[in-house]
Amino acid sequence: MGENGAGKTNLLEAMHLGTQGFSPRTRTEGQLIRFGEAAARLTLDVRRESVRHAISIKFSTATGKTAELDGARLPSAEALRREFPTLIFTPDRLAVVKGGPAVRRAYFDRVLARLLPARAGVPQEYAATLAQRNAALRRVQLGLSSREALAPWTERIAEVGGRLVEARTEAIAALGPGFAERAAELGLPSGRLAYRGEAPGVAALEARLETDISRGTTGLGPHLEDVRIASGDRDLRSFGSQGEQRLALLSLLLAEAELLPSRPLFLLDDVLSELDPRRRRILAERVAGMEQTVITATQRSALPVEPSQVVEVTPGQAV
Repeated sequence: MGENGAGKTNLLEAMHLGTQGFSPRTRTEGQLIRFGEAAARLTLDVRRESVRHAISIKFSTATGKTAELDGARLPSAEALRREFPTLIFTPDRLAVVKGGPAVRRAYFDRVLARLLPARAGVPQEYAATLAQRNAALRRVQLGLSSREALAPWTERIAEVGGRLVEARTEAIAALGPGFAERAAELGLPSGRLAYRGEAPGVAALEARLETDISRGTTGLGPHLEDVRIASGDRDLRSFGSQGEQRLALLSLLLAEAELLPSRPLFLLDDVLSELDPRRRRILAERVAGMEQTVITATQRSALPVEPSQVVEVTPGQAV
């Protein structure tokens, strides 16, 4: 709780960064370091199933980002995601609903990784394969390589792309019913998720080979697809109000939380400002079963239920 600009969002950002290994607000990690400084450090004391864990993340303009869990160096900070599930709502994340297809693909690929851990690496594998094929296309374009050298990457794109489409389809199908239920509760009728992914077959990729070589990029595959977030027949990206887009994002997060094998840390920033008392009560009922929920507000009276703990945030301090 605190005044606007006091740093409430920064506090939630730190919790997300410490449990997921990345900021929900920026991918430019130099922005997480205080102006005029060369390095920063974040430490968290986390309790999971009565076991305490110590998390430490260090940022440096010289050496980049490193993370430790209980004193052991992790291969990457993002490895924390597999240990500590965290979901976050911030106004910035409305881009999942109203932004371009790339934002939605990235969001649903992270959902895929959490819901289908065995296939968590498929989106990254596809991205790496795509980068290799695009590089091979540019080499052919410049006359530095033969077309025959493209064949293995075309086959690989088709194979990994098929697995990515299959995994996305399964994850979105699992998420859809819960999304519809939570959206209906919050007053967003007939909520739907629609994904019509199609595996990029070898024949289809070869049929457009001339175009791909001339452009230096692969013009067919799941890296170009979109997920439709709708209320009835209305695509909420183009025909949803900001209030409906907020309800859709909140419904997505609530639906995902119910599918995760362990209850996540739930971070809700400025989620109450456009919810009426009825919707606030519904939200309170839903988050009651979470492992822990942190909600920011400017006033205690805005909270939907009596909180277990109130932290007052002032610039540079939380007590």
